[in-house]
Amino acid sequence: MNATVSHIVSLFLEKGHSLYGGEAVTQLQHALQSAALAEQEAAGALLITAALLHDVGHLLHDLPDDAPDNGVDDLHENLAARYLQEHFAEAVTEPVRLHVAAKRYLCATMPGYIENLSAPSLISLQLQGGVMNEAEVAEFEQHPYFKDAVALRHWDDTAKDPEMLTPDIYHFARYVTQSLK
Repeated sequence: MNATVSHIVSLFLEKGHSLYGGEAVTQLQHALQSAALAEQEAAGALLITAALLHDVGHLLHDLPDDAPDNGVDDLHENLAARYLQEHFAEAVTEPVRLHVAAKRYLCATMPGYIENLSAPSLISLQLQGGVMNEAEVAEFEQHPYFKDAVALRHWDDTAKDPEMLTPDIYHFARYVTQSLK
């Protein structure tokens, strides 16, 4: 296994057992579920990799799991994108960087979306800037990866089922390997 892929797998195996932001799943379960949902929808290797790694920023800082409850936005999307950009193309890093903005976008553009967000996601929404205004929506839609970010956001929102069975991290490591620069 490539050293970068091995490091990512180790990061999830060592730090991925913490709870995912007040949800009923761990960071690792959330990542695996996101990737599995992307795979089920026949997304390509780059987007499956983005789905797996979109919240890796949570594993790269030392803030407590309940940081959002204490008014702290960990800016995990930016931390993740910076961490990944050395090894992956924008087709991986940009959906990761934009997945928080995609939540804000969907709250503004998709009727009923905000009502279906979990309580922890509603808390983080406020810390992340709240619902986008019209100008922000127009700007977001100009981004070349906005559609991928929206797809990733839908998988992210769904990947919170403590009963969902997924393949293990090694199954998805092949997509990560295929996605390296």
